[in-house]
Amino acid sequence: MNESRTLAQIITSRKLPLLPLLDFDAGEKMKENKLVASLAEGQESTRTQLVRTLYGKGTANTEASFRKLHSRVMAKMLNHLYFLDYSDQRHLVSKRYELECLSLFHKALVLYNESESSLAVRLLNKCLELSQRDGFTRYGIQAAGLLRVLYAQQQRKPQYRAVTKVLLDLQKVRTFEEEADNIYSDVRLAIAGTVKMRRQLLPMMPAYLVKLEELHCKAKSVDTGNYVYQTQLAQQELTGNYAEIIKITAEAARQLKAGKLNPHRFDVRFNHFMSVYAHLLSRQAEKGLKLAAVYDKDFHPSSANWFYFQEHYLLLALHAGDYVQARQVLQTATSSPSFGKQRASAQQRWELFRAYVDFVQPPARPTPVRRQQMEQWALTIPEYSRDKRGHNVAILVMQVMYFLRQRDLDAVLLRADRLRKYQQRHLREAANLRTRLFLRLLLLIVDQDFDPVRSARQATTLLKQLEDAPPPGEAFAEVEIIPYETLWQLALQELRAGPPMPSAPGAGAAGKGPG
Repeated sequence: MNESRTLAQIITSRKLPLLPLLDFDAGEKMKENKLVASLAEGQESTRTQLVRTLYGKGTANTEASFRKLHSRVMAKMLNHLYFLDYSDQRHLVSKRYELECLSLFHKALVLYNESESSLAVRLLNKCLELSQRDGFTRYGIQAAGLLRVLYAQQQRKPQYRAVTKVLLDLQKVRTFEEEADNIYSDVRLAIAGTVKMRRQLLPMMPAYLVKLEELHCKAKSVDTGNYVYQTQLAQQELTGNYAEIIKITAEAARQLKAGKLNPHRFDVRFNHFMSVYAHLLSRQAEKGLKLAAVYDKDFHPSSANWFYFQEHYLLLALHAGDYVQARQVLQTATSSPSFGKQRASAQQRWELFRAYVDFVQPPARPTPVRRQQMEQWALTIPEYSRDKRGHNVAILVMQVMYFLRQRDLDAVLLRADRLRKYQQRHLREAANLRTRLFLRLLLLIVDQDFDPVRSARQATTLLKQLEDAPPPGEAFAEVEIIPYETLWQLALQELRAGPPMPSAPGAGAAGKGPG
């Protein structure tokens, strides 16, 4: 009972007059809770709106009151970060165990500063045990370091010598981890950069991987193992070797099931994502779609990772020709309460996906608003990214397809001319072979005066080359929202329904769009 008595004395003597936490049980009658609720809901987007919601009007006095309230609430919300719930396995699993180590060390440090050595030692030993079990080397070093100080003060020589050895071993491991972390950070920086940066990275990847494997052999830690695994995936992704990615992710899943990987540190969601991504780009859409349906439950719907996974789930459905499933995924993602929190670029991608889904599976009764949105979107000129990577071609292609269906000759010719210029300027690299071949197919339609029979006959050689062309590495890829082979058949289908016609005199320049 001595430790309990000491702890009781510490928290009663050091207690604050008021707990710096929000009292959620008090309901929204308290302005603090009302402010938190308003911020969480995100309906009042400006400071002025929040002041009026809380105080009824905006004056100098209410502005001053709001500043004090906001400052107080911010401090309390930061304090609540100590009490977040990470038990849901659909979030990053390692967070829960990392914060457990950090919490134990924090409590032990407070007790040490309060001269309560006995309980501090117990918590530090627990922190050291968990950090070694789950590979949080840096927290193990902190725990072992403070334990050594306490054992020295207490003249406990055997324990001092034992923990000193543990500390030295952890410090050696951490040195290897930090070197590996520097290499992996360089890799991540380049991968997230421009196409030029990724091309420069590609020839350096084998040497990086060899060095990381050497460091992992020395450290044998969770961190260095993760760096090797993720760099292996990145190398195969850059070279377009998606079959190897499938093998790597499958082997990781087997090792996890066999207990050879730490379940508290291995991010199974990332492994799932890379597996379905590789199935998509290796043209195994049906198999990937089945896996995506199983893996979907492991992603929390509020996370950005969930939305990114849903994008590939949708693409798998489109590539597999399961347009009903594609619309269902589209509806699930865009109707999520968290959809509005996504970055503008992510929301624009979903709008592009919606255009493709609407094209291959038109809504039974599209609303006038949706028709107007689609018409406006089709007139919008894409803003090309500087590194010429992503969805530029997908946007222009969908505009061509849209105006083919509208039978608008002027608009089709305008978009075809833009496709021709885009191909000449940005698609000269060998890695862009599939995109270049498909654009030649679309332009062949124009050359054959929109005749579906002649277009199909003249396209035979190009179509065979397209089917034989391997998918490019991720570093250089234009996204195929629907496989180019399928889009070609859809284009011919539109031509069979009737060729595009010139606009009637005086009909305006609807096809020209904003330039």
